[in-house]
Amino acid sequence: MIKRIIIILIVTAAVVASLYYSQRESGPLVVSGFIEADEIRLGSRVGGRVAAVHVGEGDDVIAGQVLVELDPFDLAQRAGEAEALLAREHAELARLEAGFRDEEIAQSKARVDRLRAALDKLIAGPRDQDIAAARARLELARAELERAESKYSRVMDLASRQAANPDEVDDATRSMKVARAEVTVRDEELGELLAGTRAEEIAQARAELEEATQDWRLKTSGYRAEEIAAARAAATAAEQHLLAIRQQMAELRIAAPVAGTIETLELQPGDLVPANSPALSMIDRESLWVRAYVPEDRLNLALNQVVRVTVDSYPGETFRGHIGFIARQAEFTPSNIQTREERSKQVFRIKVQLEEGLDRLRPGMAADVMLEPPRERAGASPP
Repeated sequence: MIKRIIIILIVTAAVVASLYYSQRESGPLVVSGFIEADEIRLGSRVGGRVAAVHVGEGDDVIAGQVLVELDPFDLAQRAGEAEALLAREHAELARLEAGFRDEEIAQSKARVDRLRAALDKLIAGPRDQDIAAARARLELARAELERAESKYSRVMDLASRQAANPDEVDDATRSMKVARAEVTVRDEELGELLAGTRAEEIAQARAELEEATQDWRLKTSGYRAEEIAAARAAATAAEQHLLAIRQQMAELRIAAPVAGTIETLELQPGDLVPANSPALSMIDRESLWVRAYVPEDRLNLALNQVVRVTVDSYPGETFRGHIGFIARQAEFTPSNIQTREERSKQVFRIKVQLEEGLDRLRPGMAADVMLEPPRERAGASPP
């Protein structure tokens, strides 16, 4: 009896030892997960009415392919207006940078010369010849006055004897008055020449000459740096305004940023797409990974460690990948992977980036990840 008990104990110990050894030496840890991919939600920053839809759900697209086009509405007209404004600002800047034309500078210089000559003439005063001519004109006027007065005396003498008619009297009277006025005018002219130019006229001529000189200097120097800087700033503002409109027009074409597959698309021509809101979604088929959870006691892993992945859809085939992420904080075991009894255990989430099978594997597939101690790194030759 005792011998039988001893045999049973030995057999039991052997079984326990075998089980323990099998758990320790059974091979790499295999954790289950699901293949996931980046979902890119596409839209437009300006929004608008759908003009054309070029793809459908499930279509494979390449990077840069136009998926949806929106109606430009008034953006084309606004772009044309902005281009005209930019051309005007550039022309204004070019005009200021070029300065005044040679003809304008020459015209201003000629005005300066004319006004300077006029000032010199005023300062010099009347010439002797002008004064002599004025004296001669005065003497002539006085002679004409004497003749008119003599004629007037004769006519009045005849009129007193009733030998002259009224018309002759009127003519003689008028001629004498005209001669007297002429003498007065010529006397004033001579007096003005003898007095010389007035100081007020010289001061006015100096002011006009100074104004013309400053205008000539201004045109010779060109426009101020501040005016050119303001024109350049206005041209830059017009360029940025046009660029903003062109960027808005580019937003009318919703294109694929990467190669992938259209996941969700519920648009028809005529639909309204709001600004800054997703209009469709696509899957980035160039980036697939497996989300899995590793128990705390098997966390002897390293980033970029190469692992092998299997899926039910391709039995007997493995796909190369590498660990791209290891969570720093533990969490409870997800209920869809582990049993209810194991939920109390702590696990760490890992992300296995797939390097092979990107053209065959699909998001949502169940996958098993075979984990071994860190020996191989991403980029190394497969074992």
